[in-house]
Amino acid sequence: MSRIDYREVSQRLAALCAGEDDRIDIMASIACELYHADSRFDWVGFYRVTGDSLLKIGPYQGGHGCLTIPFSRGVCGAAARLREVQIVDDVNSFDGHIACASSTRSELVIPFDDARGVLLGVLDIDSDRPAAFDAADARALQALLQMLFAGG
Repeated sequence: MSRIDYREVSQRLAALCAGEDDRIDIMASIACELYHADSRFDWVGFYRVTGDSLLKIGPYQGGHGCLTIPFSRGVCGAAARLREVQIVDDVNSFDGHIACASSTRSELVIPFDDARGVLLGVLDIDSDRPAAFDAADARALQALLQMLFAGG
Protein backbone atom coordinates (compact mmCIF):
# COMPACT_ATOMS: atom_id res chain seq x y z
CA MET A 1 0.00 0.00 0.00
CA SER A 2 1.24 3.48 -0.77
CA ARG A 3 1.37 6.52 1.45
CA ILE A 4 -1.92 8.19 2.32
CA ASP A 5 -3.38 10.80 -0.05
CA TYR A 6 -4.55 13.31 2.55
CA ARG A 7 -6.47 15.41 0.01
CA GLU A 8 -8.50 12.40 -1.11
CA VAL A 9 -9.13 11.18 2.45
CA SER A 10 -10.13 14.69 3.58
CA GLN A 11 -12.63 14.98 0.74
CA ARG A 12 -14.09 11.56 1.50
CA LEU A 13 -14.41 12.36 5.22
CA ALA A 14 -15.97 15.75 4.49
CA ALA A 15 -18.62 13.99 2.41
CA LEU A 16 -19.14 11.17 4.94
CA CYS A 17 -19.46 13.57 7.87
CA ALA A 18 -21.45 16.35 6.17
CA GLY A 19 -24.23 17.45 8.50
CA GLU A 20 -23.10 15.13 11.30
CA ASP A 21 -22.80 16.73 14.73
CA ASP A 22 -22.08 13.64 16.83
CA ARG A 23 -18.38 13.78 17.62
CA ILE A 24 -18.13 10.06 18.33
CA ASP A 25 -19.54 9.24 14.89
CA ILE A 26 -17.03 11.62 13.29
CA MET A 27 -14.14 10.11 15.29
CA ALA A 28 -15.18 6.60 14.26
CA SER A 29 -15.26 7.60 10.60
CA ILE A 30 -11.85 9.27 10.81
CA ALA A 31 -10.25 6.30 12.60
CA CYS A 32 -11.60 3.86 10.01
CA GLU A 33 -10.58 5.93 6.98
CA LEU A 34 -7.08 6.67 8.25
CA TYR A 35 -6.38 3.13 9.44
CA HIS A 36 -7.15 1.70 6.01
CA ALA A 37 -5.42 4.48 4.05
CA ASP A 38 -1.74 3.90 4.89
CA SER A 39 0.25 0.77 5.69
CA ARG A 40 2.38 2.75 8.18
CA PHE A 41 -0.67 3.15 10.43
CA ASP A 42 -0.74 0.17 12.79
CA TRP A 43 -3.21 1.73 15.27
CA VAL A 44 -5.39 4.80 14.78
CA GLY A 45 -7.67 6.16 17.47
CA PHE A 46 -8.89 8.94 19.64
CA TYR A 47 -8.48 9.74 23.30
CA ARG A 48 -11.20 12.11 24.48
CA VAL A 49 -10.93 14.66 27.27
CA THR A 50 -13.47 13.38 29.81
CA GLY A 51 -12.40 15.09 33.00
CA ASP A 52 -9.82 17.27 34.60
CA SER A 53 -6.53 16.27 32.92
CA LEU A 54 -7.85 12.85 31.89
CA LEU A 55 -8.14 11.18 28.49
CA LYS A 56 -10.38 8.16 27.85
CA ILE A 57 -10.30 5.98 24.79
CA GLY A 58 -12.66 6.79 21.97
CA PRO A 59 -13.22 5.16 18.61
CA TYR A 60 -10.19 3.35 17.24
CA GLN A 61 -8.96 0.78 14.72
CA GLY A 62 -6.31 -1.81 15.53
CA GLY A 63 -5.53 -3.82 18.64
CA HIS A 64 -6.73 -2.83 22.10
CA GLY A 65 -5.65 0.58 23.37
CA CYS A 66 -5.16 1.89 26.87
CA LEU A 67 -8.50 2.80 28.43
CA THR A 68 -7.44 5.93 30.31
CA ILE A 69 -4.42 8.19 30.10
CA PRO A 70 -3.77 11.07 32.48
CA PHE A 71 -2.33 14.25 30.93
CA SER A 72 0.78 13.58 33.04
CA ARG A 73 1.70 10.32 31.26
CA GLY A 74 2.76 9.15 27.84
CA VAL A 75 2.84 10.72 24.42
CA CYS A 76 -0.93 11.29 24.37
CA GLY A 77 -0.81 12.94 27.78
CA ALA A 78 2.03 15.21 26.65
CA ALA A 79 0.12 16.24 23.51
CA ALA A 80 -2.97 17.10 25.58
CA ARG A 81 -1.05 18.80 28.41
CA LEU A 82 1.15 20.89 26.11
CA ARG A 83 -1.48 21.20 23.35
CA GLU A 84 1.29 20.45 20.88
CA VAL A 85 1.75 17.80 18.20
CA GLN A 86 4.05 14.99 19.30
CA ILE A 87 6.10 13.16 16.67
CA VAL A 88 8.07 10.38 18.32
CA ASP A 89 10.48 8.51 16.04
CA ASP A 90 11.34 5.91 18.70
CA VAL A 91 8.82 5.37 21.49
CA ASN A 92 11.46 3.62 23.59
CA SER A 93 13.35 6.91 23.83
CA PHE A 94 10.28 8.85 25.04
CA ASP A 95 10.48 9.15 28.81
CA GLY A 96 7.21 7.89 30.26
CA HIS A 97 5.92 6.23 27.11
CA ILE A 98 2.91 4.02 27.82
CA ALA A 99 3.29 0.73 25.97
CA CYS A 100 -0.26 -0.24 25.07
CA ALA A 101 1.17 -2.49 22.33
CA SER A 102 4.66 -3.94 22.34
CA SER A 103 4.83 -3.70 18.53
CA THR A 104 4.66 0.12 18.50
CA ARG A 105 7.90 1.72 17.36
CA SER A 106 6.86 5.31 16.54
CA GLU A 107 3.91 7.53 17.29
CA LEU A 108 2.16 10.68 16.10
CA VAL A 109 -0.30 12.43 18.43
CA ILE A 110 -2.29 15.52 17.50
CA PRO A 111 -4.42 17.50 19.97
CA PHE A 112 -7.59 19.05 18.55
CA ASP A 113 -10.16 21.63 19.64
CA ASP A 114 -13.78 22.46 18.98
CA ALA A 115 -14.85 25.73 17.33
CA ARG A 116 -14.58 27.57 20.69
CA GLY A 117 -10.97 26.47 21.21
CA VAL A 118 -11.82 23.88 23.88
CA LEU A 119 -9.56 20.82 23.80
CA LEU A 120 -11.65 17.80 22.77
CA GLY A 121 -8.91 15.19 22.75
CA VAL A 122 -6.04 13.78 20.74
CA LEU A 123 -5.72 11.71 17.60
CA ASP A 124 -3.16 8.97 18.21
CA ILE A 125 -1.49 7.08 15.36
CA ASP A 126 1.01 4.30 16.08
CA SER A 127 3.32 2.51 13.69
CA ASP A 128 5.27 -0.70 13.95
CA ARG A 129 8.01 1.08 11.95
CA PRO A 130 10.55 3.46 13.47
CA ALA A 131 10.39 7.13 12.40
CA ALA A 132 7.20 6.52 10.40
CA PHE A 133 5.79 10.05 10.68
CA ASP A 134 6.89 13.52 9.66
CA ALA A 135 5.79 17.15 9.79
CA ALA A 136 3.81 16.76 6.55
CA ASP A 137 1.67 14.06 8.20
CA ALA A 138 1.13 16.31 11.21
CA ARG A 139 0.11 19.34 9.13
CA ALA A 140 -2.32 17.35 6.99
CA LEU A 141 -3.94 15.70 9.99
CA GLN A 142 -4.19 18.99 11.89
CA ALA A 143 -6.03 20.49 8.90
CA LEU A 144 -8.35 17.47 8.75
CA LEU A 145 -9.21 17.70 12.45
CA GLN A 146 -9.69 21.47 12.19
CA MET A 147 -12.08 20.99 9.28
CA LEU A 148 -14.18 18.31 10.98
CA PHE A 149 -14.24 19.51 14.60
CA ALA A 150 -13.71 23.27 14.53
CA GLY A 151 -15.47 24.08 11.29
CA GLY A 152 -12.48 25.51 9.55
